[in-house]
Amino acid sequence: MRLARTTGTTAAGRLGLVLLASAALVAVAPPPPATAAPAAPGVTVEERRLDGDVPRRILDDSGFDGVAPAFAASLRGAGSYGQAERAAVRHGERLWQRAVDRAQGRGPAGGELSRDDDRPLYWARLAMTRELRAWHAESGLSDAAGTRLLERLESASRGQDSMTGGGAGDRAKGLKRIVVTGFDPFTLDRDIRISNPSGALALALDGTVIRTADGPARVETAVFPVRWGDFADGTVERALRRALPRADLFVTVSQGRVGRIDVERYNGAWRGGFGDNENVSETGLVPVKDPATQPQWTTTTLPYAAIAAAGTGRFPVYDNTSVTEIPAGGTAPVVRPAGPTPGSAARAGGGGDYLSNEIAYRATLLRDRLGLDIPGGHVHTPVLQFGPGNTDPATGTVSDPVFVQNRLDITEQLRTIVRVAAEES
Repeated sequence: MRLARTTGTTAAGRLGLVLLASAALVAVAPPPPATAAPAAPGVTVEERRLDGDVPRRILDDSGFDGVAPAFAASLRGAGSYGQAERAAVRHGERLWQRAVDRAQGRGPAGGELSRDDDRPLYWARLAMTRELRAWHAESGLSDAAGTRLLERLESASRGQDSMTGGGAGDRAKGLKRIVVTGFDPFTLDRDIRISNPSGALALALDGTVIRTADGPARVETAVFPVRWGDFADGTVERALRRALPRADLFVTVSQGRVGRIDVERYNGAWRGGFGDNENVSETGLVPVKDPATQPQWTTTTLPYAAIAAAGTGRFPVYDNTSVTEIPAGGTAPVVRPAGPTPGSAARAGGGGDYLSNEIAYRATLLRDRLGLDIPGGHVHTPVLQFGPGNTDPATGTVSDPVFVQNRLDITEQLRTIVRVAAEES
């Protein structure tokens, strides 16, 4: 999920970075196709994409097509805000758990998509938020109440409410506690078939126990939206403020370069302007509370050397130290392969200038502001690719064996990286 200036990267690789890509890719994502159905009042750009053939097929093939209608029926039976909120939380939690169970082989697989697929969760959630907006428009509730209902549905269906980072029970069992986060699919106007391996990783790891040389470690995960506005509103801090103080390790994850994994050493306080899933562009300093004490850079505390040196899987792993800065006293951006120089202003972290860099920046800044002495930082996965003959979105291919195997391989390698990080920390 990087949009940063890179060197030695092919055009295809830079395109794959999209949330991580290059400053060369600063154009805002194109608007929805002219053939898209007109938006109903209150329907968002993301929700409008539900009317396409691919999202409908993903929901049908996975068996998640009934999620939103069941939620809509509960809303119709709600006679108060409290009842609507309980319905939003209950159905949101059910959706998250159903996606986790499917990814981990519990319950019916449903349809033709592989179990590890993160896309049914994404599209089913959007179908639920669209139903909630439609119900709210007829409910007579205030705009503030509608916003609160959407927040409760989002946090419950993303695993954020259940991401506790462990508790007394885990400590009594000698379990380490690990927090891992992923992202929704993105750049959907380029290819609506897109899956995000970081989201698939979150589903595969949530609630699992990883066996390390130092003992077992329980993993709790969550998925975050690809929307500038949600980050500015504090969605990352709300979720992680509860989890990090009880965690022994945290890893934020997103999709990065083609064919490689990067452990990002430095995170920058800058938004580079690439369009999000609402086709909104934001450029400027990352907005946080207490901006007077906001640093230009934060750093990983993950054991990056050990991770890069370990044989974790088929994709090469790099300790990425490159950043883009405006040097102290300067006016033009400069790429620094070895990291930022004193007094510089950030223009891209190792993870770029998009939301992958921003979640890394926010999580590590929160770590520092809370005074936590724990390892944590960001890892970029390889770009998830289709097999030969299916790379063009025009084929309409929703999945193929190469696509599935690539996602499985990425998930297993990241699982191993998390284990190495826990052992070396």
